[in-house]
Amino acid sequence: MAGHSKWANIKHQKKKEDRRRAKLFSKLSKRIAVEAREGGGDPEKNPDLRMAIQKAKDNNMPKDNIQRAIDRGTGNLDGVEYERIIYEGYGPAGVALYLDLMSDNRNRTASELRHLLSQHGGNLGEKGCVAWMFKRKGQLIIDRTEVEVDEDEVLMSALEAGAEDISIEEQMIEIIIEPSGLEDARKSMEEDGYEFSSGDVVMIPENTVDVDNKKEAQKVLDLMDELEDHDDVQEVYSNFNIPDEIMTELEKEE
Repeated sequence: MAGHSKWANIKHQKKKEDRRRAKLFSKLSKRIAVEAREGGGDPEKNPDLRMAIQKAKDNNMPKDNIQRAIDRGTGNLDGVEYERIIYEGYGPAGVALYLDLMSDNRNRTASELRHLLSQHGGNLGEKGCVAWMFKRKGQLIIDRTEVEVDEDEVLMSALEAGAEDISIEEQMIEIIIEPSGLEDARKSMEEDGYEFSSGDVVMIPENTVDVDNKKEAQKVLDLMDELEDHDDVQEVYSNFNIPDEIMTELEKEE
């Protein structure tokens, strides 16, 4: 999940958190293994691995699991070899989809995703068909349901840390930073006493598509659920925005 859509709504995420915990650990292990294989197993010398490990820690992944994933990536443990794949396409209501995957079988993954998208009124597109709609940015999230913060103080701390954009909402605070400055910004704000529920480099949509038809909005959310549940999908980025009133109606029906 990412972008500025209501899909990033923390309340909506938490309903699925327990169900996805085991699957999440598996996906995080894949990412760590791939980063270790591509850039070496020393996080001090491999910033991409360091970021993957931090994400695993943010999600309370045990240290032993993290080390096993590193060892698989460096060849110290036997395991399946995964490759990184990017797929692009469209979902219901014409929303753009940018999918970050790690798979051990490119043909199988492509076939499964093509079938899944077609079932939900979407389709895979050619390379580059939607990538231009997104920008690669560093993102830090403060979960306001877990901690109490002073908005003005967070704003000041984030700006001093180099934030480009700050979105303050009822349940979350999103801080956008240039990717190269993400680690330093996080360290700076942690020194100010802030804790983050997540911090990663993500694809942020430059413009959003409002999905204000309830039926279409449900189709989009159903597709996002299916994509996130797919074993090979690491991240799903989209440019849709569901208005608050529609999101509230859909949550009441769950």
